Amino acid sequence: MKSSLLNFLQACLNSLRDLLPIVFVVAFFQLAVLQQPLPDFFNILIGLLLVVLGLTFFIIGLEMSLFPIGETMANALAKKGSIFWLMTFAFCLGFGTTIAEPALIAVADEAADVAAEAGIILANADAKESYASGLRYTVAFSVGFAIILGVLRIIKGWPIHRIIIAGYVLVVTITFFAPKEIIGIAYDSGGVTTSTITVPLVTALGVGLSSSIKGRNPMIDGFGLIAFASLTPMIFVMIYGIVIGG
Repeated sequence: MKSSLLNFLQACLNSLRDLLPIVFVVAFFQLAVLQQPLPDFFNILIGLLLVVLGLTFFIIGLEMSLFPIGETMANALAKKGSIFWLMTFAFCLGFGTTIAEPALIAVADEAADVAAEAGIILANADAKESYASGLRYTVAFSVGFAIILGVLRIIKGWPIHRIIIAGYVLVVTITFFAPKEIIGIAYDSGGVTTSTITVPLVTALGVGLSSSIKGRNPMIDGFGLIAFASLTPMIFVMIYGIVIGG
């Protein structure tokens, strides 16, 4: 019991240490540049404490559940020897963790409002909802496809740099044909997919899969899935914009 409490306090101190840079930045600009006291200092202090506790519990949760689950399922599916179920799991993992991502929902809703104001879609609730939903499903599908591509890379041993280079060449090429209104949204979509749930699960999948395949190095082959998850949404969203715009 005492050991567990000490470990928890140590984890809290580590979380506080990780947050100190941003605390110092905010305090410096508030006190030295703006030369104003911090508003509601007590509430800010309570909020900081809650952030430290939340970050600590989140990290503990990752270590206790998400990482082991991802690695265990990857190992089990690899040993089962079924490429179909492995690919199905990879796609569902990418799609499921992305479709409910709050950052993606926010970006899609904002994009729908801007598209309505620009006259790209009708300025009514149904049109906005349809546009936002289409954008979300496009991004989620692209992430599912990205995880499949990453799993294939691990199985086949393909060099990651060639795939990434080819992907960004494709991104730049499609940019010339995509409507200018969708380009910024597409590029931002690549960032919102790297969520707090997607990243640990996908990373655990890659590491677990590469650990269970003979001849694969978890350090070399196990990472890189997140790069695909950030790349493919840009391509798919710009294609979505071309189809909608056409």
